[in-house]
Amino acid sequence: MGDILFLGHRLPYPPNRGDKIRGYHVLRHLAATQRVHLIAFADDPRDLEPWDAIDQITASRTIVWRSKSRLRAAAEAIVSGAPISLTAFADRAVRSAVETLLAEQAIDTIYVFSSQMAQYLPLNAGQRVIMDFVDMDAAKFEAYARDSRGPMRWLMAREAALLLRHDTVIARRSQANLFVSAAEATLFRERSGAANVHAVENGIDTAFFNPDRPYAAVDLPSPSIVFTGQMDYRPNVEAVTWFVDAILPKIRRIHPDARFAIVGRAPTEAVWKLALHPGVTVTGEVADVRAWIAAASVVVAPLKLARGVQNKVLEAMAMARPVVASRAAAEGIDHGETIRVGETADALGDAITAILRDPAAAAHLGQAARTQVMTRYSWAARLAPLDGFLGHAAAYPVTH
Repeated sequence: MGDILFLGHRLPYPPNRGDKIRGYHVLRHLAATQRVHLIAFADDPRDLEPWDAIDQITASRTIVWRSKSRLRAAAEAIVSGAPISLTAFADRAVRSAVETLLAEQAIDTIYVFSSQMAQYLPLNAGQRVIMDFVDMDAAKFEAYARDSRGPMRWLMAREAALLLRHDTVIARRSQANLFVSAAEATLFRERSGAANVHAVENGIDTAFFNPDRPYAAVDLPSPSIVFTGQMDYRPNVEAVTWFVDAILPKIRRIHPDARFAIVGRAPTEAVWKLALHPGVTVTGEVADVRAWIAAASVVVAPLKLARGVQNKVLEAMAMARPVVASRAAAEGIDHGETIRVGETADALGDAITAILRDPAAAAHLGQAARTQVMTRYSWAARLAPLDGFLGHAAAYPVTH
């Protein structure tokens, strides 16, 4: 049995955002049975620091700083006819590192995390290729195009079409194509015609996200509504903006003391400005998101655009908090009706108001959510299908 090359568009550590969380746990799972070599990009200075947790599970590690600007990536994409998603991650140093590693190490499997990294696959790869698309990004850009105007609408539509074409070609070269939910896998299968498409869902570390585990407490006024996420990510920005503009005022008419905390790193200027609204707090990066979740009267995920499984929802469920989510944010999660789901501002507002009105029922709902997560979403159970794709079982598992 040879080694594994893990290609990541971002260093999968620390596991503090959606893609890093999935990447880190996949990396750990792979390393449990084979030596793994990591080649990944860095986009945060902290990514370049030594991380013992990564060194302990990898045979080698090559991290390359991604310095290319969005403007340069867009210009290269227009000239070359490629998707911006690819040109943004096109780098000679990474290509050289991949070629050197494949020449010097006995690699039998290449695990590609996100389609941006598939450009580094050898043309005639003799290795097993596992392509972890995570989400169907082409569909995300189609949604962006529908919501955009003028040149941006054209650019987003172009990106969607080119990315779907690219991902379809890559899927035919891969032994297994993975998505984070059955809905994403089905959509890609229908749009691409690929047959070897499977869902490998995200899990949650219920020992870490545990309301009974000690952590530094945060003193929030009651009632408090909390949203967590990477706050320079467009769907998150749109979600909190919609919440502040259309949902929070309805809630504060019934609960005038209600506060809304937007918790997460790298807020855009538009997010910071939301703190000017009555009852809104923007924290920026926090030391421990569990404290903010635990202090919430209700955790919300009002995303209009969401792909795959939302870690923010799983984390809140694991912390035994009542959750109100949009239909898009809840899709792909087997929540067993332990969270409240709505589509319109009125429906979400009514669900939140009902939870704030009855703390005892809210606590019961939160406990039911934690039980559901512990039963359904352990990382060991969610990633078990990878063993089949790696050839550790007699056949690849079939995911319906």
